[in-house]
Amino acid sequence: QVQLAESGGGLVQAGGSVRLSCAASGLPHSSYAMAWFRQAPGKERDFVGTIGWSEGDLYYADSVRGRFTITRENAKDTVYLQMNSLKSEDTAIYYCAAGRYMSILNDAYDYWGQGTQVTVPS
Repeated sequence: QVQLAESGGGLVQAGGSVRLSCAASGLPHSSYAMAWFRQAPGKERDFVGTIGWSEGDLYYADSVRGRFTITRENAKDTVYLQMNSLKSEDTAIYYCAAGRYMSILNDAYDYWGQGTQVTVPS
């Protein structure tokens, strides 16, 4: 059974930083692309960034590029989202996802975590 478990969310002041983790288990094979999405209240789930098996394969949404960084530790089956210079508009539930290839589309990902809330007060 595949499980993706996010952790590390919480209340963060504007301008601050937080790191989210996503621990994966049970994936059919190890070379999955991983991604982060987020969903703000009343909005659709939006792409944040994705990382391929190689850490050099990265792509970010324009809204977070330069502020957020995705890394992965394949030996631990864990992917991270380092979020810096946080803004109130970054408030959302953050989800990690695993798929066979990198994509900005929700439907490209086979497995999803339950999400972790990040709140940045305005």
